[in-house]
Amino acid sequence: MPNAPIFILIEPQMGENIGASARAMLNCGITELRIVNPRDGWPSEKAHAMSSGALDIMPPVQIFENVKDAIRDCHTVYSTAALPRTMVKPVMTPRAAVRDMVEHAQNHEKIAVLFGRERSGLSNEEIALSHALISIPVNPEFSSLNLAQAALLIGYEWRMMADQTPPVDIPMGKSFPATQKDFDDVMTRLENELTQHGFFRVDEMKDLMKQNIRNMFMRAQPTDQEIKTFHGIITALLGKKLK
Repeated sequence: MPNAPIFILIEPQMGENIGASARAMLNCGITELRIVNPRDGWPSEKAHAMSSGALDIMPPVQIFENVKDAIRDCHTVYSTAALPRTMVKPVMTPRAAVRDMVEHAQNHEKIAVLFGRERSGLSNEEIALSHALISIPVNPEFSSLNLAQAALLIGYEWRMMADQTPPVDIPMGKSFPATQKDFDDVMTRLENELTQHGFFRVDEMKDLMKQNIRNMFMRAQPTDQEIKTFHGIITALLGKKLK
């Protein structure tokens, strides 16, 4: 999806955290990174090394002296911070926030997410510049998150919301799902062989057992190639030579 959020790191202390955040961003298809007053300056060799090449692929990082300048061209801003007691603002989970972001993105708005300092997070003055808070629901007894972890969690939600990849996929290669006729043929053959070899010992249970066997294989949704393989297995078990 176009108009991916801009991630803005406020006064990050370690180049490694910047690099790891950039790597997490690019993993999720987010490419615009802005930094406000990085402690160790910019560019950073440690950041580039930790990014595993992400910073070489992404557009050049923009450096700003203050948060107001970093968000000047943005329409909607979110902050990642603990709940401030002195402000009334919407507090969203990452998933809810990303749903909101998608609506703004579809309206061709620029979206920004503020990430605070490793030790002290965002100040109340910086939070006041945002429209909503993103609160990540982690273990309340151990809620400390690394900067890159927070970036990855929010980036992942964006990726899942914006991406159209199906949640479950079974690549079949050159195979294709078996037709019901092919499935019925192999099941009928199996049932006939089982009958001839005395598998169904109780007549009253025969129909139920056949139904159970069919249901078991039906759940597998075999491909046409797998049906052929199954025929080969039956032939081999009967002691016939395969051609």
